[in-house]
Amino acid sequence: MKKTRLASFAALYCAFTIVSVEISAQTTTINVAMKAESWEFQPQKVEFSEHKPKPALKILPGAGPVILKALDFTDGTIEFDFEPLDPRFAAVYFRWQNAGENECFYLRTELAGNPTAVGAVQYAPKLGGVIMWDMLGHFQGNASFQKQASNHIKLVVSGAQMRAYVNSESQPTLAIPRLDGNVTNGRIAFEGEAIIANLTIKPNAVEGLAPLAGIDPTDNDPRYLRHWQLSQPAVIPKGIDFSYDLLPKPDAAWTPIEAERRGLINLTRKFGKSESRRIVWLKTTIKSASAQTRKLAFGFIDDVWVLINGKLLYVDKNWYLHPIRKEPDGRCSIENTTFNLPLNAGDNELLIGVANDFYGWGIVARIDSLAGITVEPDQQ
Repeated sequence: MKKTRLASFAALYCAFTIVSVEISAQTTTINVAMKAESWEFQPQKVEFSEHKPKPALKILPGAGPVILKALDFTDGTIEFDFEPLDPRFAAVYFRWQNAGENECFYLRTELAGNPTAVGAVQYAPKLGGVIMWDMLGHFQGNASFQKQASNHIKLVVSGAQMRAYVNSESQPTLAIPRLDGNVTNGRIAFEGEAIIANLTIKPNAVEGLAPLAGIDPTDNDPRYLRHWQLSQPAVIPKGIDFSYDLLPKPDAAWTPIEAERRGLINLTRKFGKSESRRIVWLKTTIKSASAQTRKLAFGFIDDVWVLINGKLLYVDKNWYLHPIRKEPDGRCSIENTTFNLPLNAGDNELLIGVANDFYGWGIVARIDSLAGITVEPDQQ
């Protein structure tokens, strides 16, 4: 087995001249060469030189992603020294299939030097060309790192889980119980102005991290509305915010959609990037034993129109960097808003329009009590 592995990595080295390989009884360590032939990049956007005093890769402004050739990564450890220079973001991608489908861990470099700033680091997959930062705000946290200084980063990836360490030997900076990308393998890449050195990859070395997804904190909460019927997206004409003409027609086609973790109805995974402003409709039926008013905790991106039994109930927008944005900071969260939900005795149709033209889109909804209530999607 050892000879087979050694021959495999030797062939990789000869074919692409990108790595040196160290093999012990326990693990294989790939030391990535910081040479031009190891990487895919735009001409004149990457420099290779000695830095403190190791061979290093320097990503210049406007470079876009810089992609490691040849190596197909599934599980294991990715470790490197990282000196971010970018004024905003610096990212490492793994399981990179293309620019639209990959997993991403990144630093918000504007928060460098502030170890208590929530949002200094974030995990977010790219789905259908959309990075899901605004839909997965619970996958961000604080970190102690400096800009224009060397920081040690380690990612441990095992099946559905990841642990990210930033200048930490034992305590994860960010623990991801479920990687949400559509991908299970792919290449490794970097983006954002930065200097990278000492890049090592240990395939299948996962430090005991289980490959199965961790617990969803909402699993034991039946109040989340998880089962819906979904329309096809329609383009909203320019200059129109909303019109009753956008309501679903009687002959509209509906398909089932189920909530993902934390009760999220993920429209980005279903429909991908919105090149123009689009609207879709979600509907479900709430059966109530009596007339009553309940409260609905509701998260959404970007615009919503909520109707109950055909009557307009709630209209709102959650726009990042605008005064109308909702807490937390314009991201989709069950904390976004709460409103009253009047129910008649019997069946009540809850119909929600969702519009988007900016990054991810979707909703999450949780009723305050299921006393005398059952919820099921319309079967039309």
